[in-house]
Amino acid sequence: MTEREMAEFDSRDTGSLSGIRVLDLSRLVAGNMITHMLADHGAEVIKIERPGVGDELRRFGHAGTWWKEYSRSKKSLTLNLKSDKGREILFCLARKCDVMTESSVPGTMERLGLAPEAFLEANPDLVILRVSGWGQTGPFSSRPGFGTLVEAYSGLAAMTGFDDKPPLLPPLALADMIAGLTGFGAISSALVAREQGRSRGQVIDLSLFEPLFNVLGPWVATYAATGYVPRRLGNRADVVAPRNAYRASDGKWLAMSASTQPMWEKLAHAIGRGDLIEEPRFLTNAARVQHADELDDVVGGFIGARTGKENLDFFASAGITVGPIHDPSELVTDDYVLGRGVIEDFPDADFGKLPMHAPFPRFSETPANIRAPAPEIGEHAEEILEWLGFDADSRKRLGEAGVV
Repeated sequence: MTEREMAEFDSRDTGSLSGIRVLDLSRLVAGNMITHMLADHGAEVIKIERPGVGDELRRFGHAGTWWKEYSRSKKSLTLNLKSDKGREILFCLARKCDVMTESSVPGTMERLGLAPEAFLEANPDLVILRVSGWGQTGPFSSRPGFGTLVEAYSGLAAMTGFDDKPPLLPPLALADMIAGLTGFGAISSALVAREQGRSRGQVIDLSLFEPLFNVLGPWVATYAATGYVPRRLGNRADVVAPRNAYRASDGKWLAMSASTQPMWEKLAHAIGRGDLIEEPRFLTNAARVQHADELDDVVGGFIGARTGKENLDFFASAGITVGPIHDPSELVTDDYVLGRGVIEDFPDADFGKLPMHAPFPRFSETPANIRAPAPEIGEHAEEILEWLGFDADSRKRLGEAGVV
């Protein structure tokens, strides 16, 4: 990448985590999501990768875009952690860092002599986040835990899809992403506790399972209280109606959720069916859920007689909660997405420019920013080793010995 292209990145340390240094031993999606958020918000993230191999995320998905997006603003150092010298360098780094993340199967770090206790002895102020499929304790702790298994085990797949079809697994790394967002918040919380003097370093045990289970709602409590087991409802919901995906006359799909009584009444009047408001079948939300088939015939019939744009214009002018079902080809030109700045173009060595999601959430005083593209394998080895005090000859020998 040229100096001019690099200058297009915002190199200012404006984020709320500016000055925080992170040692990233994680890999694949959840760990990279965590440290991606930390980097966007100003932390210096030093990513440790396997010599000659790198993080598996480099080969994940299409055209390397997962790596490009979720490892931006990070620095890469390769280390052979099975070697004594590699572990020595790792502990040198840990002494200079505020946070360490890892995502190995529980027990792996201990077998390498890299248990949390050893790091906390070297740096008592280190916040250590350990992300795994099932957590560091419990009967599944030693099992590998890909997000797909968690999405199945948690109940998500059982409630997703249509009743006459098999359970549906999400077509994205949903469990990993939710755990990643949770990990970002957990680390930030631990840093606040440290700053306030209520703790020094500590270990955070984060499973993929628990954050996903938490966002599914109180369905276990509902089962315990009522015996109700939700069935797969497709695009409907078992608590509100009308709520569905409806097809317009030109094949465009729209989503509607008229989930409050005032919104339902506004919808009924707008489509010329105010008479339905007092109908016993549609009088309350519970009644509408029970008669969702009949209600969908009415709403779907109205939408199906008009094009997607005609529907969107009509419902927008009426103040009714309807929106388009987009795919990426539509998102990149969408007025809201562009007007809000949800996607921004950033310099890229392979594609010239690559649209990525902009940093979020938006801070008024300490805004996040993207400071550099995702690194090549071991790109920052010279810089980091020199910073640790290794002279040129030592750095050369480390490379020749396969340590870095």
